[in-house]
Amino acid sequence: MPENLKRNDGLPPAMTRLVKELSRLPGIGEKTASRLAFNLLNRPRQEVIALAEALLEMKERVGLCAECFGLSDRPRCAICEDAAREHDLICVVEGPADLMAIERARSFNGVYHVLHGAIAPLDGIGPDDIKVSELIARVSGPAPVREVIIATNATVEGETTALYLAKVLKPTEVKITRLARGLPAGGDLEYSDAATLSSALNGRREL
Repeated sequence: MPENLKRNDGLPPAMTRLVKELSRLPGIGEKTASRLAFNLLNRPRQEVIALAEALLEMKERVGLCAECFGLSDRPRCAICEDAAREHDLICVVEGPADLMAIERARSFNGVYHVLHGAIAPLDGIGPDDIKVSELIARVSGPAPVREVIIATNATVEGETTALYLAKVLKPTEVKITRLARGLPAGGDLEYSDAATLSSALNGRREL
């Protein structure tokens, strides 16, 4: 086929680039990316500028809390800085989305430790690839800890991580508990409703 007759997607290069970048996001295919791109094209210029500025600000300012490894735009996040929280009660979660889910339930007044993953040997992810050593150091540190709630997801990887954490934290003699089975097997915390999470927190069991 002659060069000048080759087909393209019918979009200007700038739109094609935007669709390509949007489709890199998880859960967004090419069709969804195209709809988003057309939606943005039809929005007022100031709204698009505000979105672009928000994305840049997030990338430049948001990092990890030095204490719990949750998301923060300061050295320590607002939860770790809050003197009203129970700092001797630590809830261990796989990711920031799980932390947000528990906060929405409004049933927990302790602090968090975000692992940023779960142990998954088949995927080559071991304890050294997530924030396990940091948790051990935190529990073994000078600040008193009375209980660690393991709130990893009810998946094979989450259960594997929970059992491993219970084993490595046992020498600290800190009380170790696991969320109750109010959570569906194979489910993720971030998709659980507030009532289910509240029930799971209240019915946690010791490991």
